[in-house]
Amino acid sequence: MELRSVSRGNIMPQTISVKPVRLPAPERGTDLEVRVTAPATGSGLPVILMAHGFGGSMTSYDPLVDHWAAAGFVVVQPTFLDSATLAITPDDPRHGEIWRFRVRDVTQVIDSLDRLLAAIPGLPERVDVRNLAVVGHSWGGQTVGMLLGARVIADDRTVGASHTDPRVRAGVLLATTGTGGEDLAPFAREHFPFMSPDFGQLTTPTLVVAGESDDSPLSTRGPDWFTDAHRLSPGSRALVTVLGGEHYLGGIHGYNRTDTTDESPQRVEAVRLTSTAFLRTTLGQDADAWAAAVAAPPVGSRIDEA
Repeated sequence: MELRSVSRGNIMPQTISVKPVRLPAPERGTDLEVRVTAPATGSGLPVILMAHGFGGSMTSYDPLVDHWAAAGFVVVQPTFLDSATLAITPDDPRHGEIWRFRVRDVTQVIDSLDRLLAAIPGLPERVDVRNLAVVGHSWGGQTVGMLLGARVIADDRTVGASHTDPRVRAGVLLATTGTGGEDLAPFAREHFPFMSPDFGQLTTPTLVVAGESDDSPLSTRGPDWFTDAHRLSPGSRALVTVLGGEHYLGGIHGYNRTDTTDESPQRVEAVRLTSTAFLRTTLGQDADAWAAAVAAPPVGSRIDEA
């Protein structure tokens, strides 16, 4: 168990982090490992399920996780099969189905919240599991977006099954890929055919965050591809544009990461503040938090409400 202090103004609230908490998952070939991070004090705490992008793990996104825990959220983070820590190759029979395993994993995490929270003594009594949000970055955004109501369009253009989870009350989609078909670059169409979401049934209240300069090689359209979840989802309440932000939105995936091409503490802070304000209001923690963010957007961001 790890205790860490995170600055919030003049207050240094302690957070507690435990990893790995293992959930048996025989069908995926390896146990599902999860990290749980929580405030050391407080009660009635809401829960955030954070889904990492391609190659990440439960130890990713500390700049966000530390902030959310200090702000009074419990954060649970599964490690998916595409994680670089597992080194699954394209020859592995599970490889082509990883996107499906991801959805099963996040559902299993929600099903197992009581067991996960119990890894920190005394935490279950301090948490309100009815106040559950999901957050995902990049591929993680597509993963949790399916719990919010998005679906995958198959090769024959039929819309796949719904994985909407009524236990989820809110979502935040960070740099989440847009529509498929001709909007995908040839490489993406060949290797990531599942990257073809239908947002028409995404009705759960959601905040979409996109980088102004996130020009992905996976798409033919440029940065506005990452705004599709806002434009096409009935549930999207607002779009936060991170000014000058690229795919890592200033470095949200880790401290001092050398692969951050748009490193900016200001951009990371904009993601922290807007996501926290949206979730605090949507989950009933602070009715005025989101209105205050809209009235005075964090430096380096623009907010457009639906």
